[in-house]
Amino acid sequence: MKIVHRYVLKEHLGPLLFAVSALTSLMMLNFIAKKFPDLVGKGLPWTVIGEFLMLSLPFTLAMTLPMAVLVATLHAFSRFASENEITAFKASGVSMQVLVRPVILSAVVLALGMVWFNDQVMPRANHRLAQLQQDIARVKPTLALNEQVINEVVRGSLYLRAARIESGSNRMHDVTIYDLSDPTTRRSILADSGQLAFSRSGTDLILTLYDGHSMESQANSPQRLQRSFFEEDRIAVRGIAAGLDRGSSNIGYKSDREYTICELNDRVRAAREPRDIAWRRLHLARNPGDSLATPPRERWPLADWYCALQTRLSGIGEVKEAQAATLAGPAAAASLGILRAVQDPPSRNDAPPPDYDSVVLEGLRFEYSSAQSQIDRYRVEIEKKFSIAASCVVFALLGAPIALRFPRGGVGLTIGVSLGVFAIYYVGLLVGESLSDRGLVDPAIAMWAANALLGVVGITLTARLGSEGSTHRGSESSEWWGRLVEGVKTKFARKAA
Repeated sequence: MKIVHRYVLKEHLGPLLFAVSALTSLMMLNFIAKKFPDLVGKGLPWTVIGEFLMLSLPFTLAMTLPMAVLVATLHAFSRFASENEITAFKASGVSMQVLVRPVILSAVVLALGMVWFNDQVMPRANHRLAQLQQDIARVKPTLALNEQVINEVVRGSLYLRAARIESGSNRMHDVTIYDLSDPTTRRSILADSGQLAFSRSGTDLILTLYDGHSMESQANSPQRLQRSFFEEDRIAVRGIAAGLDRGSSNIGYKSDREYTICELNDRVRAAREPRDIAWRRLHLARNPGDSLATPPRERWPLADWYCALQTRLSGIGEVKEAQAATLAGPAAAASLGILRAVQDPPSRNDAPPPDYDSVVLEGLRFEYSSAQSQIDRYRVEIEKKFSIAASCVVFALLGAPIALRFPRGGVGLTIGVSLGVFAIYYVGLLVGESLSDRGLVDPAIAMWAANALLGVVGITLTARLGSEGSTHRGSESSEWWGRLVEGVKTKFARKAA
């Protein structure tokens, strides 16, 4: 039996590696098409461009690896069936569940590895990518310029607004520049178009403007306005880019995707304090006599179990309470301020407004919804890291039964089923995340619903392996449909008799 298991895994490994490479390459090509024009031709060394693309790879790999499991499973078992190897296994007394078992076990191992990858590798890569983008933005301002907004080119002295910036170039249209470098003079420049370039040294920014005019006024005589027109004008901004300074960016803020699971869980715990305070005050306001009610708690504390296991394995102590209090931040202080306002309302001499209670309650509702929204946002990211990893097992459960039931499907079956399952799964994730962000669905349910649905289908199909029909062209479903029609006819015939 070990020989059979090794053979199945060997036949599964090749398609898996090919599928990972192909799907990751396709998604990276899409990413490169969007980002490459912003990086090439701007004086950046190729090592920096390569690092930028490599740091973008972990997020892409986290999405494509579960897809590759499904593609590889469909391809491997479809080939077994089409070449009559399944018939040979059955003749040798090997059940289909035993044949599928090594693929499912390997998917479990892969899922555990993906949990570690999503928790440790991907957040760090995302954070380093954000730092690299900040470093590049300081060297090449075009990477930091946004259309239809006022961009700060030089802090406190030079601002630029462009209605449209051509992708992949430094060409701008409908340009407005606000020059505040001289406190005694206010100068505005409007141009039909413009070009951004750097000097040969790479440290000075050269703004070339076309078909425009400038307006200048003195602070001591604001009623006078000097206006001049030009066909071409150049503005030199000295020392704006002294070269790529790696490691100089100090990003204090992290997005949700830049935190590990335990860091996200710490922030969930910290946000519970202001939420619970607001909830208790709201509950007591509606039910004055009920002081023993407990605030709502999150279900399925998967992150708590994972972090407890990680703490035990690494030998690190529990998170200090002071750290959680620091993470709570101003939200807890705001809730405590509202709590004091409810406990100590204004005295009669202060003549409180008639709608004082409603204002306080509205503030409590806002504090509760704000803290709960923050908790839900963090929990969505936590559950997503686990659910995407678990999808490897779900796709393995789906792939083998479908391939064995349609053995002559070939490449068409692999592509068609893969696209259908991917669409159902990832649309389910997107819809679930949107519903959870709105507070309509619990984050755990939202992120695990697609896994649960496809997992039930996969388990059912895997359990029924070996009960296929006598031919290779969907006879099982045909026979089931025939039995159903025959049963309905018999039932109506008895009623008519």
